[in-house]
Amino acid sequence: MTVLNLVSLAGIAGLLCIAWLFSEHRATINCRVIIWGMGLQFLFATLVFLFPPGVSAFLWLNSIVVSVMETAGSGAQFVFGRLAYPPGTVGPSGDESLGFFFAFQGLPTIIFFSALMSILYFAGVMPRLVRAFARVFTRLLRISGAEALCASSNIFVGIESTMTVRPHLATMTRSELSTVLTVGMATVASNILAVYVFSLQSVFPTIAAHLISASFLSAPAAIIMSKILVPERETPKTLGINIHPSYTRDSNLLIAIVSGANAGVRLIVGIVALLIAVLGLVSLTDLVLAGIGAKVNTMAGLGIDWSLQGLSGYLFYPLTLLLGVHPSDAVVISRIIGERLIVTEIPAYQDLALAIGNDLLIDPRSGVICAYALCGFAHIASLAIFIGGISAVAPETTGTLSEIGLRSLLAATLACLMTACIAGVFFLQGSILIG
Repeated sequence: MTVLNLVSLAGIAGLLCIAWLFSEHRATINCRVIIWGMGLQFLFATLVFLFPPGVSAFLWLNSIVVSVMETAGSGAQFVFGRLAYPPGTVGPSGDESLGFFFAFQGLPTIIFFSALMSILYFAGVMPRLVRAFARVFTRLLRISGAEALCASSNIFVGIESTMTVRPHLATMTRSELSTVLTVGMATVASNILAVYVFSLQSVFPTIAAHLISASFLSAPAAIIMSKILVPERETPKTLGINIHPSYTRDSNLLIAIVSGANAGVRLIVGIVALLIAVLGLVSLTDLVLAGIGAKVNTMAGLGIDWSLQGLSGYLFYPLTLLLGVHPSDAVVISRIIGERLIVTEIPAYQDLALAIGNDLLIDPRSGVICAYALCGFAHIASLAIFIGGISAVAPETTGTLSEIGLRSLLAATLACLMTACIAGVFFLQGSILIG
């Protein structure tokens, strides 16, 4: 263990203190949630990083995901031909790849994994896993069955996890709704996770298992941060009760595949629209800021980067040091983590891949910690999507959601950073888990 591992450990305490400072009612914070939530995180991290059979399982899971992703590209290659061939590869007919095209190589994996998840739901695998994790959260953390079920669902799926607790949304307390928002933004869906793996796998071979690990670690982290920032001051109707997921099972396997694929297509359209709109607006904002910033820098003799990415990098710089990132890498990593808040995690993961591939990072652990920190939907666009989605299902919650929205975004951001700290505590130099 090095000094940086200890810094990561101290960083957990620092993040908890930040959450405590912004809590809307410190006197009612439930310490049991914090203790057991952190206990679950440390237990899982020990199994993954330090326990030899757990390390072996970790690497085996990574190889399985990579193999599945290779098969996921078959359909895209049939439809798009050379455009879908990964860079540096040659197709069956001897045609070489034309290079990297995110639209033709990254996004199609969403359709495949959406169909795969639909099959697992049809087979009853996912509902059993979700209920198992929900029981653990309900029993150990003493939270309501509804928010526990939503948190466990978010380990595997995205905004659709709110549908599993749809009958309970209208009667949820303020704290429960905060947890629903926070876990939604602090975790990622399995089909989107495939896109991150695609972006990083060539420069970070074991990234698949790391991101799966981050998904499991982030769920209890999100509950912890949510319950600190918006503590429970009421009595939830499903407190301590294990409830069943609310979902409609497809009538047969074929319909499950079709519905899953169609859901993937809708998700791709949403992602593309979001990236085009957000990245365009960010560029426009950067243009305005550059004009203003140039004059300020000239008058004050400063060298400040006035782009949104640069400004967010300054904001996240002290937090990046708290994660246990090597100080020499902190500037690069803070810009990437700050970028996620503004332009979503997809461009941020692509920039992380470039930083690793171009040897911009001195310490390999910096890339690992950053990968964990980015593994979540904790950005402004996602907040709007989650509030809009939940409000459409339960209009009664609109007022409360708008009140706690920014606080939940802060909780989700802190949860992702806590997950990165956990990885920083347990990740050792020379580890085989770098790949």
